[in-house]
Amino acid sequence: MTDHKMKVLLCEDDENLGMLLREYLQAKGYDTELYGDGEAGYKAFMKEKFDICVFDVMMPRKDGFTLAKEIRQTNQDVPIIFLTAKTLKEDILEGFKIGADDYLTKPFSMEELTFRMEAILRRVKGKKTRDRTLYRIGSFTFDTQKQILSREGVSVKLTTKESELLGLLCAHANEILQRDYALKTIWIDDNYFNARSMDVYITKLRKHLKDDENVEIINIHGKGYKLITPDAD
Repeated sequence: MTDHKMKVLLCEDDENLGMLLREYLQAKGYDTELYGDGEAGYKAFMKEKFDICVFDVMMPRKDGFTLAKEIRQTNQDVPIIFLTAKTLKEDILEGFKIGADDYLTKPFSMEELTFRMEAILRRVKGKKTRDRTLYRIGSFTFDTQKQILSREGVSVKLTTKESELLGLLCAHANEILQRDYALKTIWIDDNYFNARSMDVYITKLRKHLKDDENVEIINIHGKGYKLITPDAD
């Protein structure tokens, strides 16, 4: 399975800004599709799966608010960030009423945009991981709520950190779990001591999973870890 890149739907009618944003996001590892109006953006959204949307408010053919309203009718969960030159309180409130996750007023730094995107995506992924209670890991069953890993009638009670880390690995099964992402999600800070702590927990999880030779957690040098499992649903 190929490593999953977060897919961004970017709608911005300022051609120069749109191109700059797309190039910047792609350089940051986001698979980014750019459209110059809301109508084209809506058609793209209905055809493909996107992880996050970044919409300019003022666009031809369909403005950002209208686009977001139509998307919310079919998808309540995809995160939406609005970009706007307006600073009017009513416009900001309108955006949040529609279901925006964040709002950036032009001019903004591209770095700030990516920080906000990362924060939203961490929150969304964390919620999905918490909402999911059962995972199959080869011949193991992992109950995230009870923090229990079971195989052939034998159960092991995991610590909270072990459970959170295994839950993230399961949510990214057969894909790379980025080291920085895991540290910020579970430990909040990706400093040296937390990184060493995570390595210890990875070693513990490997011991718990060693009885199934089809399951392993491998290091991806310079990136993170990958849970290899025949069962990833």
